[in-house]
Amino acid sequence: MMRVKLRPTTLFLFSLVVCGAQSAGAQEWAQWRGAARDGVVKTFAAPAAWPKELKRNWKVPTGGGYSSPLVSGGRVFLHTRQEEQEVVSAFDLATGKTIWSKPYPAPFSKNQYAIKMGKGPNSTPVLHAGNLYTLGVGAILSAFDAKTGELKWRKDFSAQIDTSKMFCGTAMSPVVEKGLLIVHVGDDRGGQVVAFDAATGSEKWKWQGDGPGYSSPIVVDLAGARQVVTLTDKSVVGLAADTGKLLWKTAFTDEWNENIVTPILYGKTLIVSGIRQGTKSFEIVKTAAGHEAKQLWHNPQVAMYMSSPVLDGDYLYGLSSQRKGQYFCLDAKTGQIVWATEGRDGNQAAVLSAGGVLLFLTADADLIVAAKSRKGFEPLARYRVADAATWAHPAVFGKQILVKDEAALSLWSVE
Repeated sequence: MMRVKLRPTTLFLFSLVVCGAQSAGAQEWAQWRGAARDGVVKTFAAPAAWPKELKRNWKVPTGGGYSSPLVSGGRVFLHTRQEEQEVVSAFDLATGKTIWSKPYPAPFSKNQYAIKMGKGPNSTPVLHAGNLYTLGVGAILSAFDAKTGELKWRKDFSAQIDTSKMFCGTAMSPVVEKGLLIVHVGDDRGGQVVAFDAATGSEKWKWQGDGPGYSSPIVVDLAGARQVVTLTDKSVVGLAADTGKLLWKTAFTDEWNENIVTPILYGKTLIVSGIRQGTKSFEIVKTAAGHEAKQLWHNPQVAMYMSSPVLDGDYLYGLSSQRKGQYFCLDAKTGQIVWATEGRDGNQAAVLSAGGVLLFLTADADLIVAAKSRKGFEPLARYRVADAATWAHPAVFGKQILVKDEAALSLWSVE
């Protein structure tokens, strides 16, 4: 094999290109729960020793909502509410200064039982091929030019849904698969999963069936098929990603139609959880009739509500709603509890796997750093990262963490 000897200048320029590519890749958080929609952060650089405090680089007022921030190309993108409008904005990552901001009318009447809930938006946008796609609390789907904020196209489903039939409005986060933008809209009377051409907004396929259960879909390869897997308000379904054909469906009922947790892919199996169903594992198998979901295990003692878990090898970490909040570690093969805290740990935490540690952002604005331990819950550090409730999922990249609270967005650094 021929070896090419590079000059020092060439080596230096090559290293700049590699470092620049790594730096650019480290500053990308383009969809719900990160690059793979699984809460696993591969670009986080944990310090040798955690500092006493985090450094806040900037804080900007943004408005309300539970939508999570995105990061790409040195910009932060956010979908919020200001009075009776939803606002889509782009900020400079380095300074927090607004680059563009686009409001649109989005009146919303809350369910009478959702007293403590805000008025959205709840869905995290997705970035793809230079466009930013948002889904409002009233099911208004929009495509914006990420550079300029220009509206490229819009689909308004608000007239087709009755928000009084939903606990907190539209909440699923769209996903892009091979140029298709996929959303789930509807209410407790029924709904539809629709795939649009992401560039033009033209409809490519539609599955008519259950209403949304607030869960966000994943796209995975199982049993020889590329599938869109999501929880509806009554079931778990797998749809062919290219056609929308229903491949399989299994019941997953909840008396309040609150199926919120994002499914987890573990090897060739799926793990799903609900506040009143507990946690279940399914294997998707081929049958003479097509596909079938075969239950492998069920653990009713671990029941997740709004908090989606993370997988690390053969172990699942998260926050169960049992005993008013328990951090846990679960054996993903068997469903057995490895450990669980005593309880009273809160009703919500965004969970991330970041290198050798776990990050838990609680609704009370505490960022907890914990070891990935098989022995028990081992917190390493705890930081206060906001002055108000933090229901939105954080964006984590490099040594930086973006935190959205009830009214503002902050950029924190680990130094």
